[in-house]
Amino acid sequence: MERIELHNVLPTVFAGREDNNSEVWLRQVTLERGKYYLITAESGTGKSSLCSYLYGFRTDYSGTITFDGTDIRPLGVADWCRLRSRHIAYLPQELRLFAELTAMENVELGNRLTSHKTRQQILSLFEQLGIADKADSPVARLSIGQQQRVAIIRTLCQPCDFILLDEPVSHLDAANNRIVANLVMAEARSMGAGIISTSVGNNVLIDVDKEFKL
Repeated sequence: MERIELHNVLPTVFAGREDNNSEVWLRQVTLERGKYYLITAESGTGKSSLCSYLYGFRTDYSGTITFDGTDIRPLGVADWCRLRSRHIAYLPQELRLFAELTAMENVELGNRLTSHKTRQQILSLFEQLGIADKADSPVARLSIGQQQRVAIIRTLCQPCDFILLDEPVSHLDAANNRIVANLVMAEARSMGAGIISTSVGNNVLIDVDKEFKL
């Protein structure tokens, strides 16, 4: 997938807000593979909704979203399974980890389907993010910052054309923010992937090609 385009998209709940100052809603927006984008937002302006639209979880919007010119609204389950397994890696704000599984088991769930990373490569990511000693710990016993790093590792173990990140460093300090940014950019470069990251304040320190205000 080379291109994501938004054509006059607006969340249904925002209907009637045609005078908005957003650079995304009700605009023509093109996101290209290989480029890095930051979407900054205030709370309640729809950044998580936007991510859900791009990942096919929700369709409660007007306008059109296309992948390489194809409208995504009519896509079926099989289409989305293919897109999610090979074309879009997604880190949701709520993380969606399985609390009863270990950190490693959470990561391996998806990686077993794609074999994108070896176990040694996954362990290296745990090491670089300072949670190597937590790999075999149940997620329920980890702090929220540790859980966020586990979810980031899971996302980096997904082959893709676009890495979609919803507030990826909201629970991380500056040092871990920089580590995450370097890891995400390295993974994107290795695949020629684009990065789309949202933030309400603590921005991931990627080298952005374009910033949008939501």
